[in-house]
Amino acid sequence: MFRKTKENLVLLLKHIKHHFKRIKSKHSGFKSILLFPIIGLLSLLWVVIRVGTKPSRLSYPCMKVAVPTATTFLAYIIAIFTSLFSFRKAKEKLSQSRYSLGIILLLISVAAGTFLVLHTNKYAYAQQIPVYKTRALVPNQPVGEEKGIFPGRVVWVHDPDATNEDCDPDLSGHGWFLDENNDQSVIDAMLDTAVRAFTGESDISDAWDVFFRYNNNNRGKGDTVYVAGEKIFIKVNRTSAWSIGANFEPYNYGISETSPHLILSLLKHLVNEVGVAEEDIYIGDPMKHIYNHDYSLWHGEFPDIHYLDHDRDYGGREIATVGDSMIHYSDSGAVLRTNVWDYNPDGDDPVYDDHVYEIFQDCEYLINVPTLKGHVRAGVTMFAKNHFGSHTRGDASHLHMGLVDPDGNPNNGIRRPGYGLYRVLVDLMGYKLLREKNLIFLMDALWSAGYEIDQPTKWQIAPFNDDWSSSIFISQDNVAIESVGYDFLRAEYTSENHPNLTYPQMDGTDDYLEQAADSDNWPTDIVYDPEGDGTPLPSLGVHEHWNNATDRQYSRNLGEGYGIELIAIPANGSGAPEGIEILAKPTLLQNSPNPFNNSTAIRYNIPQESNVELTVYNIMGQETKTLINKRQLPGSYSVNWNANQDNGSKAPNGVYIYKLRVTTNDNKFEFTDKMLLVN
Repeated sequence: MFRKTKENLVLLLKHIKHHFKRIKSKHSGFKSILLFPIIGLLSLLWVVIRVGTKPSRLSYPCMKVAVPTATTFLAYIIAIFTSLFSFRKAKEKLSQSRYSLGIILLLISVAAGTFLVLHTNKYAYAQQIPVYKTRALVPNQPVGEEKGIFPGRVVWVHDPDATNEDCDPDLSGHGWFLDENNDQSVIDAMLDTAVRAFTGESDISDAWDVFFRYNNNNRGKGDTVYVAGEKIFIKVNRTSAWSIGANFEPYNYGISETSPHLILSLLKHLVNEVGVAEEDIYIGDPMKHIYNHDYSLWHGEFPDIHYLDHDRDYGGREIATVGDSMIHYSDSGAVLRTNVWDYNPDGDDPVYDDHVYEIFQDCEYLINVPTLKGHVRAGVTMFAKNHFGSHTRGDASHLHMGLVDPDGNPNNGIRRPGYGLYRVLVDLMGYKLLREKNLIFLMDALWSAGYEIDQPTKWQIAPFNDDWSSSIFISQDNVAIESVGYDFLRAEYTSENHPNLTYPQMDGTDDYLEQAADSDNWPTDIVYDPEGDGTPLPSLGVHEHWNNATDRQYSRNLGEGYGIELIAIPANGSGAPEGIEILAKPTLLQNSPNPFNNSTAIRYNIPQESNVELTVYNIMGQETKTLINKRQLPGSYSVNWNANQDNGSKAPNGVYIYKLRVTTNDNKFEFTDKMLLVN
């Protein structure tokens, strides 16, 4: 009996040893075990010193970071002594042939040792323990790194004339997506205004050059514009087209999706302004189909474009092929499961990776054009969620466990609420083929809806006032534009406005945005690495919430110099939409830094297209430098003044005056401020 027991114990110890070796070899973060005792001891000392002398400090932000580490360190110390004591006693009891008690003590020792491994190595297991963290959505506290030529900028264009106020989405034969309900000329003007206002360029082709140069510089291609022959893929949203007849008519009539008229406006820009050849443009939602109303509208003006379909290669369509590239999900099979639906909430097999369509490999640029909507499982659906149609499986049920409410069944409750859980949307946003090729983020909010397969709903909040949302948004910052979209959806789809469409209110809906912005918000057991090459994702943009649902101001609008900047303008460029005063009049902001010793940034806002002159004078009133003297579109601007003069010398130290003159069609404005140059 003793021999058999001893053999089993040896096998058990070998199994545990092998298991720990697997943990160590699989996760580079294993070295953090060596650092944890030092960090834990310092955290414990910090808590004792700070809170011991003043208990009210327990609510300080630094304590919210230090206390969990300190308490874990205490548990760590207890586990060490428990493990050592139990192991010594186990050896003693086994040597005395008291096998039962010895085995129990040995198991206690092993359990304590396991605790040490798991709690001193944040990467020990990919298995996620759902510890839900809830919080109030605090305004104007940006996190992450802003992206774009104007960092964190989002332009919102709203024009109610773009859509037919009398449209009835239920009326068959008169869908929201038809010409009778969309004014193409107004939508064209909205896109014109958006790209010009974002870049500050009055010429459309020059504005697109700004987009191409920024993207190419970021990808190491140099300061270059579009080159003939480069392919562009426009990814649309066609959620309703999971089945389709031979006539390519909508399977579920009236579901809110990417507007064909906005895509036509985009095609006009790319072909007529940028000079992209039609045969170098691809359009589609590769997992789905292209409806006749899409094809007829686009093909009628641009017959040589490639229209991608899931499995139909007739009627002017061509089949989207499966590519070799794969996205590797960062939960390593611990969270994602196949076949997750309300009738099978726990799913079946683990999911590790997916192929994406070949077009993502072949294209040089990607323009993702989702529809701004709520979502029964994710809370919201925008750019990240639109990539649920970019992998090559038959459906996206295998990604549901990475969302807030995986099975979308209210009877089961919201099963993954809160913050700090694995969110598959971060992997999709960060995957290189889907991230680096993104030229711009263009969001269609002409016909927004409360959830993904719902008809458009009229919005109640100002300035919509019981009309369609009739808006478009544009940005170079993926996180910023989704943060703005989330705030709009959260303000509109409330129990007061839409009692049965409150999905954006689900706790943790913006968890993926917090994580995409800042790795400090990642789950303790997850390192987002969708390429699977050992390189964690960088910040994908900046995330914050506006100050309130009336003023809709983000940190940059409030002059903070960091965070999101929302520019709200109508399609005619005459000022802010009714009820919105983000750019009510020209403003001149204090330069930063001030004092400065080499260069400083001068920022100003203009509410409408104006002649703008920005000049620097010395204290004697003599002109030192004219920084701007041209006509500019509505927007927020930042201009650098470098104190190094054209002749190579540096401007003398001292006080300088900078003056902003803004001349509109109706008024003249003049502003001055001071700055100090020091060595």
